Amino acid sequence: MSGPIFEKIALVGIGLIGSSLARVIRREKLAGHIAISTRSAATLDRAEELGLGDSYSTDAAEAVKDADLVIISVPVGSSGEVAAQIAPALKAGAIVTDVGSTKRSVIAQIEPHMPANVHFIPGHPLAGTEKSGPDAGFADLFENRWCIFTPLPGTDAAALEKLSEFWRRCGSDIDTMDPEHHDMVLAIVSHLPHIIAYNIVGTADDLEAVTKTEVIKYSASGFRDFTRLAASDPTMWRDVCLHNKDAILEMLARFSEDLASLQRAIRWGDGEKLFDMFTRTRAVRRSIIEAGQDIDVPDFGRQAIEHPDVLAAQPKS
Repeated sequence: MSGPIFEKIALVGIGLIGSSLARVIRREKLAGHIAISTRSAATLDRAEELGLGDSYSTDAAEAVKDADLVIISVPVGSSGEVAAQIAPALKAGAIVTDVGSTKRSVIAQIEPHMPANVHFIPGHPLAGTEKSGPDAGFADLFENRWCIFTPLPGTDAAALEKLSEFWRRCGSDIDTMDPEHHDMVLAIVSHLPHIIAYNIVGTADDLEAVTKTEVIKYSASGFRDFTRLAASDPTMWRDVCLHNKDAILEMLARFSEDLASLQRAIRWGDGEKLFDMFTRTRAVRRSIIEAGQDIDVPDFGRQAIEHPDVLAAQPKS
């Protein structure tokens, strides 16, 4: 399939995800018109300087008028507020989706505001970096990444397929699951790693026995890789913690139990247990690479964006 899928797409929020969508929509010619809205006039001006859209407004309701697809790309805690703003202006038959990583909360916030004549299809592209803002986006962000839908009961099949085709042409693979399962999966694969990273970096910052200069000077070790996650947008991650609380607390409890077991193995010099654990976890890393979710190059594959030739040289999965 080629040519526009939608006549007008409205992007509410123009951070990393929103600006990446704007770029891939333009490159792939997925829409005849891209409308961009964000609350910050300065951010909106920057998006216009970058040429990300065709129209720009700080009024989300104005941006979504006559839009065939509306994508809400704001911190999950703001989802309800945005939904209330745009609801009266939505076109009959429009598809409304989001990109939030906590689906139960987002559904609870958005669904009550949605008119009966629009199609609300919750979504979550599993893609991102530690960068934020309109300058952070790039058109390849969604390439070979998953986009998960958590459709509500009675979702129109044609609307779901149209939205799925949109994300496929953005480069994504598609999956569906129920909201509760999504939130539990994301708690372990995304939310918990970020929380641990924030905590480790915070611990290092608090240490009196090691100066901050030394922490920075010797950060070419594992600490450096935690700082990448801990550099992520604090507003977004505050909202994630507050809006996926139950699943995150469950995973934190399991992690704490496993950490205590590891602590005992180190304390008692149980080398066999340590070796078995490290071998098992090393195999998980290999499985991630084989699944095409990362590449086997130095720096955890992060050179791929700055040096596409490195990525091109990797065997295809």
